[in-house]
Amino acid sequence: MTIHFIGAGPGAPDLLTLRAHRLIAASPVCLYAGTYVPPEMLAICPPGARTIDTANMTLTEIVAEMLRADADGLDVARLASGDLSVFSALAEQMRRLDAAGVAYDLCPGVPAYAAAAAVLRRELTVPTVAQTVTLTRIAALATPMPDGEGLAELGRSGGTLVLHLSVHRIDEVVAQLRDVYGPECPAAVVSDASREHQIVLRGRLDEIAAAVHEAGIRMAAVVIVGPALAASTFPDSHLYSDRRSRS
Repeated sequence: MTIHFIGAGPGAPDLLTLRAHRLIAASPVCLYAGTYVPPEMLAICPPGARTIDTANMTLTEIVAEMLRADADGLDVARLASGDLSVFSALAEQMRRLDAAGVAYDLCPGVPAYAAAAAVLRRELTVPTVAQTVTLTRIAALATPMPDGEGLAELGRSGGTLVLHLSVHRIDEVVAQLRDVYGPECPAAVVSDASREHQIVLRGRLDEIAAAVHEAGIRMAAVVIVGPALAASTFPDSHLYSDRRSRS
């Protein structure tokens, strides 16, 4: 048997990769983060599948379910929101499975920030405006940030800053970034990107917190800050330039 760690994407079932869909449909056990993974995604599971919402479970309890399935010879679809490569709590699960000698593989998914950018109809890297995208979060009430990874420090490049798991502390986000980007810097918040009830907020950095509070957004949202969000005057990229040599 195998534990299949699967990036479930931003929420819309039709944004699952073909591989993810196949693995879910073939796994008789499904562990999913119910806070972010919608119930309709569970309809892909095979008839009679054991489905377990891990939202209120500890790491020890989650791994115990995986080991139970391993002992029973059953494949497991372990769904995480977005893509596995960022903020998925994947590393500690793999570490425990390695220690237990349990096989697993990884299936990437559409990341939340990419879905948010699509909803905003914006490229996050624009020629001469921003060529760097930083994915991060705020430190409050979570695992401490490493030295040198505070918001103000990360924002000094002036590139596009994308924050996950931070919208519930939007006032602190704005306070830490206002002096770095300036109060008029474009900002956006996208909640539940790709789903029917998605909420999209656009505005200046000094206005976005009030908009978030008015909309009542507390979770499942991506915060994006940077001049690329409103860039309109910029040169064409070198990629398709007439002056580029293609010989």
